[in-house]
Amino acid sequence: MKLSDVIADMILDMFDDDTSTIQIQRNDLAAQLGCVPSQINYVITSRFTPEQGYRIESRRGGGGCIMITRAATKENAVISLINSIGSSIDEKSAKSHIYNLGYHNLISDISANIMLAIVADSNFKGLPTEIKNHIRASQLKQALLACID
Repeated sequence: MKLSDVIADMILDMFDDDTSTIQIQRNDLAAQLGCVPSQINYVITSRFTPEQGYRIESRRGGGGCIMITRAATKENAVISLINSIGSSIDEKSAKSHIYNLGYHNLISDISANIMLAIVADSNFKGLPTEIKNHIRASQLKQALLACID
């Protein structure tokens, strides 16, 4: 088993049925596992993402900590993703979010295919990149909202 898997499993084990938020001391966890703190960062940023239903907060001072909040439902995970998109998104990032949602069974294959068609660059021929990305973000958010109804 890879170290990344061990770290992710250890973090997931910190959650229980009644806990939706955990607090991690990055340096302590790294020392416990015998790895560098940046390895903990890598796992958190790659495996505990908004599209997977997690919100990450970093607190500095007093030793610092990382707060990981798990969405209770599919709806909360999708809402977290919508809030993280912002006012602009490029095609590659939009498609990545959609693939991740499908991979984690938060949207159906049909919904994923429709969203992939919605965010494709071919829909925005002739528009400046800034406008494309703004429209794409708006359309993706609306499609995501439609999936949680």
